[in-house]
Amino acid sequence: MTDLQALHDASHTMVMGVLNITEDSFSDGGLWLDPAKAAQHGRDMMAAGADIIDIGAESTRPGVKRVSEESEEDELARITGAVNALIPAGAVLSIDTTRASVAAAALDGGAQIINDVSGGTLDANLPHVIADHDCLYIVQHWRGWLAGSKGANPDQDTSVYEHGVLTDVHDELMRQVDGVLAAGVKPERIIIDPGLGFSKPSIEHNLPLLTGLETFRGTGYPVLIGQSRKRFISAMLTEAGAVGEDGPTMAQRDDVTAALSALSAEHGAWAVRVHDVAKSHAAVIAGNIWRQYLS
Repeated sequence: MTDLQALHDASHTMVMGVLNITEDSFSDGGLWLDPAKAAQHGRDMMAAGADIIDIGAESTRPGVKRVSEESEEDELARITGAVNALIPAGAVLSIDTTRASVAAAALDGGAQIINDVSGGTLDANLPHVIADHDCLYIVQHWRGWLAGSKGANPDQDTSVYEHGVLTDVHDELMRQVDGVLAAGVKPERIIIDPGLGFSKPSIEHNLPLLTGLETFRGTGYPVLIGQSRKRFISAMLTEAGAVGEDGPTMAQRDDVTAALSALSAEHGAWAVRVHDVAKSHAAVIAGNIWRQYLS
């Protein structure tokens, strides 16, 4: 039985490994659709040092269209299949979903965390499901589904931050938390996520959120950082001239992800959500030690 309060109040930064059971996730879509492969990848990430496995069966890459209502059964089947395979292995499971039905089934199956990228705004019933279960709830900053955006850049019309990205994201996220609290979710079960890359396409949108991590920690809620393989990492490498004709390699993106994992750990992030667990596990160890040294 997982001690949820100890998990929520962890004194060291943890590593959350990403298990995408989708056809079209931006970096690993289709790799883990086979249930046996998905379960094995989850176990491999645990062996590599993942404290939490984050299972998602609906892509949220920029510009993607939402899984149709008819496909909700597919998301539900994939999620519950992975939960059933990994709970016996001793996994701590986070479920990346915006649907109340999927969250309820996963929690009933033994999952301990719901990771809602919409921060309680896409399915009004989801926060009530959380309130009815003893679990942790990750509330991410959200400015709406991006598929309806105009222009070549799928979120060009949702990425204007009038008062600066750090101030606006903080304030908007806290309003989302207020809504979740009003639905009955206990504050000691909430974790927040500034939503790197969501309505934040550029370096200038994302680095202020990382350097301003203390602003989010100042709310009293633990902070999840999900920087792995995001567009701004590729932009950083490209701007530095560190890429070939085909652009940044996946290994380069994972190297930068690991560096940001170390920095996030140094500054007290609750966890980092990553695809390459081994690289970020080593980086987080270093960041945790550095934080202890500085204190």
